[in-house]
Amino acid sequence: MNFDQLGLAEPILRAVSAQGYTTPTPIQAQAIPAVLAGGDLLAAAQTGTGKTAAFTLPILHRLSQSEQARDAQGRVIPRVLVLVPTRELAAQVAESVRDYGRQLQLRSMVMYGGVGMQPQIDALRRGVDIVVATPGRMLDHHGQRTLNLSGINTLVLDEADRMLDMGFIHDIKRVLSLLPKQRQNLLFSATFSDEIKTLANGLLNKPAVIEVARRNATAATVQQSVHPVGRERKRELLSHLIRESNWYQVLVFMRTKHGANRLAEQLNTDGIGADAIHGNKSQGARTRALASFKSGKLQVLVATDIAARGIDIDQLPMVVNYELPNVPEDYVHRIGRTGRAGAEGQAISLVCVDELRFLRDIENLIGRPIDRRVIAGFEPDPKERAQPIRVGRTTIGAGKPSAGGARRGESSSRASAGHGHGRSDSTGHAHGSGRRDGAAAPRRDAGRRSTSGAPRRDGGR
Repeated sequence: MNFDQLGLAEPILRAVSAQGYTTPTPIQAQAIPAVLAGGDLLAAAQTGTGKTAAFTLPILHRLSQSEQARDAQGRVIPRVLVLVPTRELAAQVAESVRDYGRQLQLRSMVMYGGVGMQPQIDALRRGVDIVVATPGRMLDHHGQRTLNLSGINTLVLDEADRMLDMGFIHDIKRVLSLLPKQRQNLLFSATFSDEIKTLANGLLNKPAVIEVARRNATAATVQQSVHPVGRERKRELLSHLIRESNWYQVLVFMRTKHGANRLAEQLNTDGIGADAIHGNKSQGARTRALASFKSGKLQVLVATDIAARGIDIDQLPMVVNYELPNVPEDYVHRIGRTGRAGAEGQAISLVCVDELRFLRDIENLIGRPIDRRVIAGFEPDPKERAQPIRVGRTTIGAGKPSAGGARRGESSSRASAGHGHGRSDSTGHAHGSGRRDGAAAPRRDAGRRSTSGAPRRDGGR
């Protein structure tokens, strides 16, 4: 099947061709006709399967075939609202909307926090058809009466599972209460968890259901391997691998913001161009770092799990887990940054004896062992004994496998302090920050309250 068999308008097909695509991915082949039909949709697709185009292309087609929505004064108001959990993902989706809609007479905008509201207000006043937004900033605009939602006829919840993980359920319910009752609802999630099913039951009306990959599956196009190494030699091994293998574009994952900063500094000292991306960085700094990495000017981007959501780079060749995540599902999300849309990629994990527990949980989740490859000269010391790893406010110790790994919602969920640093990336207890990782995790906004008077949380601000 080719894109021209899906019933899309010719200007959209030309834009798709200009991006170098001719054959739709499985999620695109199934979702595009479903969205064009006008009904609700519940879709499960892992990252890297092309799901953004799966809803962007048919939405653009439907908009191009209908009249613009206008308010009582005749001003153009939005017809489509796309809600996403993080700033980075919002920017990525908005970029796809621009690319695929380049030859259409449609306007779009992105709204998220961490930047001034006035440029966003100006864009709304000029009139837009599509708004891509994080929940909190969208509610801010509605509260200030700068965003008119009366014309919305299509709602997309992208990465809905992550939005629920981050505590956005109340914001989502509030958004739903503000929208017209008659609309098309599209819900995209990496998994069909019980929470997602509950949300879908309350939101969707007789939806088409699409699932293109089994839960927690890793892409067959990603070659996975583990390099056992001593805990104190990881950085030395990473520098060695980058130089000897001539890696030119490497996304490296850490558990903490502090660890990401420190590793980027050490790599620069080694003569390897690196920068870190996490919630303590300003939005401008994060945008510049990501742009440099995408363009190839920056060799290594060191990221926390949360800040990396929405990083979508065509043909990204290499992902390195410098530290394994304590939540095994995050391993699947991490390595899903490479091997996207059928391309080949490589995912390497540098694993010390302290992390054997995490590794076994990951292998249990994905249903198979990961190949171990010891690098000559970096053999781990057989006498080295596992030490506990601090995760949030708790300690996970001595390298033994758990009964399924840390689970979300526990005090230890997601954030790990690394080896003895006592830092947290997403629990809001990073030294001096007093907030969650602003790239995605919900945080309290000290300067703004909801209409109920209680402080609101929003990772998109």
